[in-house]
Amino acid sequence: MLKQKIQQAVKEALKSGDQISAGTLRMLLASIITKEKDKRYKTTVEKPNIAEDVLIKESELTDEQILEAISSEIKKRRDSIILYNQGKRPELAKQEENEIEILQKYLPEQLKPEEIKKLVEESIIKIGAKEMKDMGKVMQDLNPKVKGKAEGGEVSKVVKELLSK
Repeated sequence: MLKQKIQQAVKEALKSGDQISAGTLRMLLASIITKEKDKRYKTTVEKPNIAEDVLIKESELTDEQILEAISSEIKKRRDSIILYNQGKRPELAKQEENEIEILQKYLPEQLKPEEIKKLVEESIIKIGAKEMKDMGKVMQDLNPKVKGKAEGGEVSKVVKELLSK
């Protein structure tokens, strides 16, 4: 499972003295654990008489949910880079870029722009989208295909570009 792979990477980073990787992956694990706790709480509210071992098993995040958490962490760092650059703090922006590189190792291989465009074109044809008001339907069709493999902003940019022609 992906969570165990990340936990193992933290141990290896600590042993090798790589503080940046260790810190970044610890923050990711903290995010994953927080999401698991939220899921556990929701489960106890919905099923108050659930057995403890079943509760723990049900609250574990799937690899897909962990990929979402990684993508979310990367997005936070990209937003921070923009703010650091605006604030003339390039050293902090560089640190965020390093953390993004570490996190991206745990995502599946990212789609190339031409692959995204091809998927968007296929979805537009499949749905029969003709104008911008169909963008939601196209994105809904695309999301399962690109989840974790492409950033949502990039995909929506291509969709807008192709629908506005």
